Amino acid sequence: MLMTIDVGNTNILVGVFRGEELYASFRINSRTERTSDELGILLLDLLASRQVKPQDVNDAIISSVVPKCMYALTSSLMKYFDVKPIIVGPGSKTGVEVRSDNPKEVGADRITNVAACHELYQRSCLVIDFGTATTFDYVDAAGIFKYTVIMPGLEISSRALSDSTAKLPEVEIAKLDSVLVSNTVCGMQVGIVYGYIGAVEYIIKSMKKELQDEPKVIATGGLGRLIANSTDLIDVYDPDIAFKGMKVIYKKTKKIKGDLPL
Repeated sequence: MLMTIDVGNTNILVGVFRGEELYASFRINSRTERTSDELGILLLDLLASRQVKPQDVNDAIISSVVPKCMYALTSSLMKYFDVKPIIVGPGSKTGVEVRSDNPKEVGADRITNVAACHELYQRSCLVIDFGTATTFDYVDAAGIFKYTVIMPGLEISSRALSDSTAKLPEVEIAKLDSVLVSNTVCGMQVGIVYGYIGAVEYIIKSMKKELQDEPKVIATGGLGRLIANSTDLIDVYDPDIAFKGMKVIYKKTKKIKGDLPL
């Protein structure tokens, strides 16, 4: 089995593949600092809940945008699973070519996403990751990743509204049936969610127009389903894009090393 770990600013997503099947997935809060032992025991318990033993895991790959947790995470995998993980970063074999102004500043999560979409669809793609930040990453049919848009995530936008005002409360992120509401809480929910949908649609349309292309639009991330279900401009919602991208990178890396026949 292969363990794939996507470390984001809010959550650590853990996926375990049995062959080509994503057998199990878990979500861990990444804002809590943990030692390697704490992480190791937590991973063991989560996998045990799906009848996965530590000896069943024979390799691991990590995509991370949170450097401070990498030592503890890597150490936990080596100590409790006896595997040295592959780390997605500069020089990784991804199947895509990053041609941004500064390729080294592009997060591993975004490279993983476009690698997955390019491999899965073999055409131009626009992958939108609704995470702590929302990113719009375009990869063309040749696998060239050059253009990106980054905006505050939906939760950040909601929190900023309540944090920056004296009387507005924190509200649940929810899409109401109508924009015609008559109280403060519902008014905030409508403004946050419908405003966000409008911003997402405008960026998609603008990118398509300037690119003169009709890429396949794929949404992912925790709140991606809410937005994807609210617009016809998103073609697919796939919550497992990060796991699939790490699987792609893992296979390409092992193929080059000669360790994994494909």
